[in-house]
Amino acid sequence: MADTSDAEAVGMPQLDFSTFDNQIFWLVLTLLVIYFILSRVALPRIESVLAERNGTITNDIAAAEELKMKAVEAEEAYEKALADARAEAHRIIDEAKAEIQKELDVATEHANAEIAARTAESEKRIGEIRASAMESVSEVAKDTAKEIVSAFGAKADARSVTAAVNARLKG
Repeated sequence: MADTSDAEAVGMPQLDFSTFDNQIFWLVLTLLVIYFILSRVALPRIESVLAERNGTITNDIAAAEELKMKAVEAEEAYEKALADARAEAHRIIDEAKAEIQKELDVATEHANAEIAARTAESEKRIGEIRASAMESVSEVAKDTAKEIVSAFGAKADARSVTAAVNARLKG
């Protein structure tokens, strides 16, 4: 009979009401130690990593905005250069026409040849300015696209960025 009473007394120690005080004490002590370790060690490290990432993202976004502004400025400079070149071409044409009008009786054929030569030269200069401006716009767009893609955490190779920018510039 003594064996059966010992068997009944033996069971899960967590359910033994006589040890509840010790269990609660160790539970509270363990939770306090875990809280102390988390609040003093783990959470500050996590917070510093998050703050660093936030700063990096903010800086990348600011750099992307700056590159975007540079692209807009380059486009405006291109438009202004194109307008100036056209105005210069028209001014040259007008001067040539005025000169031809004055000397019409003497050298009509000579004046027409001179106008044609100056017009070709002006168009060539416009073409050079346009090509230079488009090259600048393309480079700024590529840099901006790379920065934006890296700001989102992705990695873009130069070939795909170049292809995307070229496709967008073509229409």
